[in-house]
Amino acid sequence: MTLAESLRQRLEGAIAAGRLEPGSRLDEQEIAQRFGVSRTPVREAFRLMAANNLVELRGRQGATVRSIKAQALIEMFQVMAELEGLCARLAARRVSQAWGAEIGEIHQRLVATGETGDIDVFYDINQEFHEAIYEASRNAFLADQTRKLRNQVAAYRRRVTRMPNRIADTVREHEAIMQAILAHDPERAHSAMRDHVNLLGDNLLDFLAAFE
Repeated sequence: MTLAESLRQRLEGAIAAGRLEPGSRLDEQEIAQRFGVSRTPVREAFRLMAANNLVELRGRQGATVRSIKAQALIEMFQVMAELEGLCARLAARRVSQAWGAEIGEIHQRLVATGETGDIDVFYDINQEFHEAIYEASRNAFLADQTRKLRNQVAAYRRRVTRMPNRIADTVREHEAIMQAILAHDPERAHSAMRDHVNLLGDNLLDFLAAFE
């Protein structure tokens, strides 16, 4: 891994964690000083992130974390729901007993964290659960494309997690997804995951109300 790629990973992690908000400016010199590197790998990291639609390069104004308008974001969530649904469908067909146990263990940690109300830890374990299903699909290309889109909307997915009652809903929906996968029921797994990720009904209205 090059220095620029390492920086890209760390900056993308900061965006996904909400430490770098959509619309915030990335100061090339400050980042170079913080990580003890020259500005050249920082610029390259910005270009790599721009290629993944995570930042916008604005000439002399530098780089900013990409902001997504509400309508575009809803469309991205729709596509995300179908990609994750396909991951769940394939996982239901291909999951091994050992990997099923791993998904179950992650889910139990999610339940325990949900009871504490620690949203940041809950979100991280939630990501682990989804990542385990990407891997269980045994389709590397699908997993890679799903991660790329997930990273683009990560900051906004975190906002969804903070919506009222979302923790309890997530635990219940994950339980349904997991049971469908462990029962090797592809149709039910796809449907449960799609509905879990997509912004529908009251969840959509609540998200739009809090979007600004």
